[in-house]
Amino acid sequence: MSKTAIVYRMVSNDHICPYGLRSKDLLKREGYKVEDNHLTSREDTDKFKDKYGVKTTPQTFIDDERIGGYDDLRKYFGKAEAGQTGTTYTPVIVIFSIAALLTWAFQHFATGEYLSTRTLMLFIAFSMTMLAVQKLKDLYSFTNSFITYDLLAMKWIRYGYIYPFVEAYAGIGMVAQLPALAVAPFSLFIGTVGAISVFKAVYIDKRELKCACVGGDSNVPLGFISLSENLFMIAGSLIMLLK
Repeated sequence: MSKTAIVYRMVSNDHICPYGLRSKDLLKREGYKVEDNHLTSREDTDKFKDKYGVKTTPQTFIDDERIGGYDDLRKYFGKAEAGQTGTTYTPVIVIFSIAALLTWAFQHFATGEYLSTRTLMLFIAFSMTMLAVQKLKDLYSFTNSFITYDLLAMKWIRYGYIYPFVEAYAGIGMVAQLPALAVAPFSLFIGTVGAISVFKAVYIDKRELKCACVGGDSNVPLGFISLSENLFMIAGSLIMLLK
């Protein structure tokens, strides 16, 4: 016997409710045949809300019982809360992993050498550049988080706005193999200040903070993995100077 569910969701020229689409998808994956009802205007939506005494759409009904919205539907099927919850290192791990793959692809095409100083430099450079992009997408949000633990940014807030641009410049300079003295001092400076700041906040002051390394809206905890961004910058600058 087939299982049937009824979904009411907003579908108009101006708006298609993403949670309505997610509800449909979840029901189908759970083996339900979906009776899909579109609320095509604000008037239709308001009438539906008044009729069932609800504040939001979509709404799903199974066996004449109103289950509720998308979050309620997930609970009904015993699934965890949707989206990222709590602290996680996933954004940093993803960036470092993609940087490693980019390095492998670049070296495969250019030289075929996978274990060399240039390989390490490219990995550091790609990591720095991608981390800078994450910060630059919302500078205000980034600085709001950054100034809570960076020792220089606490005293001079404008440094928080400058930092991502310097990081991006240093990363791109490493890829382009610009002269060491044109790149390394910048990377060494921001990396050293950052490393000292993170070490103090985490290991001396024992503060529990979110790291701004992948932007101000992340749930990455300030700790060793976030410290690695600064250590990479220091390593890259020293390699350039020593070469």
